Amino acid sequence: MNNLATSQTEQLAEQLQFVNCSVNNGIAHMVLDRSDKHNAFDEVMISEMIQVLEHFAITPECQVLVLKANGKNFSAGADLNWMRKQAKMDFAQNLTDANELAKLMSVLDKFPKPTIALVQGAAFGGALGLICCSDIAIANERASFCLSEVKLGLIPAVISPYVTRAMGQRAARRYMLTAERFDVQKALELQIIHEVNDDLDAAAQPIIASLLSNSPQGMAWAKSLLSTLEDGVIDQSTLDHTSERIARIRVSDEGQEGLNAFFEKRTPQWPTTTDFNAATKNNNQNASVQGAK
Repeated sequence: MNNLATSQTEQLAEQLQFVNCSVNNGIAHMVLDRSDKHNAFDEVMISEMIQVLEHFAITPECQVLVLKANGKNFSAGADLNWMRKQAKMDFAQNLTDANELAKLMSVLDKFPKPTIALVQGAAFGGALGLICCSDIAIANERASFCLSEVKLGLIPAVISPYVTRAMGQRAARRYMLTAERFDVQKALELQIIHEVNDDLDAAAQPIIASLLSNSPQGMAWAKSLLSTLEDGVIDQSTLDHTSERIARIRVSDEGQEGLNAFFEKRTPQWPTTTDFNAATKNNNQNASVQGAK
């Protein structure tokens, strides 16, 4: 473990009020820590989550990010006092406020390393956004979910792209309109979560082990590639883009190491300081160029 990275993470953790963060043996943790309020988030907690995500995105020692929460519930969604303040804000203030939540979801969704959400108890409103922005989600048997915004005269606007992507348009119409609460089995059926297990940490271990054995650059590029394919369109531009991506990664250092290790029947020696920013920047720039064609 790099002592500098540990020190920087510890310094950040000391500055935070509602979020804990740590990194050890390649595994970073971002822990919601406001259990007395059921981990409901307000503008402070949102800002802190953004800080942690941006920190770990450029911390080479973080190879996998685990998102979890202290207490009985993952998150009750929006904090009531925060909602009271929002009701008194004008449009411009509300827009600024909403933009921060939108930034949080986008930063998590585009995080360049694998992310795993471990969900216990209630996960309401914006909490579903966090879960659906994570790559992998595991929940316990008593987990329950709800998109309750319309009960308050509101809409799940900021989280809607991610939730709809996960559960599909048809299911989103039902659960965003009815605001009905659903259990973990329904969440599994709707693909909001991938696995049900009451021992969340134990369930995550084999997944984390698999992720840590993979090419860091390969996973970063795979995540970025998937983001360019979300519209489902398969045309010549898509074919050109995917062909360019595989050709480029084959000749990269990690691509060469992975192929050589396979043919030499040995374990790949992945670099411990993969430049995730460079990898994803390169991938995103090529995606932008391809999308403009």
